[in-house]
Amino acid sequence: MLSEPRQPWPRRTVAYKRITAGIHRPGCDDCPVEFLTDFEPAYGECVTVAPGLRRVVARNPSKYTAWGTGTYIVGEGDVAIIDPGPPLDEHVDALLRSVAGERVTHILVTHTHADHSPAAAALREATGAPTYGFGPHPMGGVTESEEHGDTAFVPDVVVGHGDHIGGESFDIECLHTPGHISNHLCYADAARGALFPGDHVMGWSTSVISPPDGRIADYLRSLDLLLDRNDAMYFPTHGPPIAEPIPHVAALRAHRLAREEQILTLLAQAPRTIRELVAVMYSDVRPELHEPATRSVHAHLIKLADDEVVVPRDNAGWTLRV
Repeated sequence: MLSEPRQPWPRRTVAYKRITAGIHRPGCDDCPVEFLTDFEPAYGECVTVAPGLRRVVARNPSKYTAWGTGTYIVGEGDVAIIDPGPPLDEHVDALLRSVAGERVTHILVTHTHADHSPAAAALREATGAPTYGFGPHPMGGVTESEEHGDTAFVPDVVVGHGDHIGGESFDIECLHTPGHISNHLCYADAARGALFPGDHVMGWSTSVISPPDGRIADYLRSLDLLLDRNDAMYFPTHGPPIAEPIPHVAALRAHRLAREEQILTLLAQAPRTIRELVAVMYSDVRPELHEPATRSVHAHLIKLADDEVVVPRDNAGWTLRV
């Protein structure tokens, strides 16, 4: 049984404006995930989301970022900034206004997609704070989409699983959570019961897994890592907080396994290409989301091939292994 969080979150009702109804649906009938689609980005404003925790949302909405990148300011006085976001002058200016009179001591990056890390350079120059991350952008990462990699980012301080980043008003644990991308980190502030999962776990959508760097097997193991923890609240980089994280993570895991079963069921009927699989599996999802879905289905097929369950056929797509 999970223990009670060290600092329970205040129970409060927040009236969010529904702005993304229908932006994403799970696409499989037995998927238990309940997606969160109510959110008010309040672009450029510094919003207190919990005691000692503030958020500023960048104006970079898209099919990958939902409302935009939410940058978090942890602590008071001496503060850490998590996921600086895209290199938008208005966003950097809003962050600097938000910490006026305070000292930024740490700049933390969950991973090196272009909506998360590029603004670290401007913040580092303005504040003198060092940057922290698992490492530079991996070779072979996605470069052809809106999720293209920030190849310029190299952390001043490389951190790995189990490392702690300490400041006067925070003690943040680093959790290596590959899957969405191999250099992905989640950050946990145990004293506040808060976890910052970046793109590993989001409330509004599932995470895109893009081969060859993104791997479903890694993603599932990284979800299992979070299921063994007792963080009280998740604050993803995109969208609203997740108030019941363990059931949500468990549902995301079940969703991925349901997708895997869909693939096996379809391949049992006939060999299919990835696009043919996507056309059936995501028939109730908006067409512009089929491209990222294609990457995730490909990642599932790679896992199933590694498990010796499916095999590729030259021009006929994929089939079950005989």
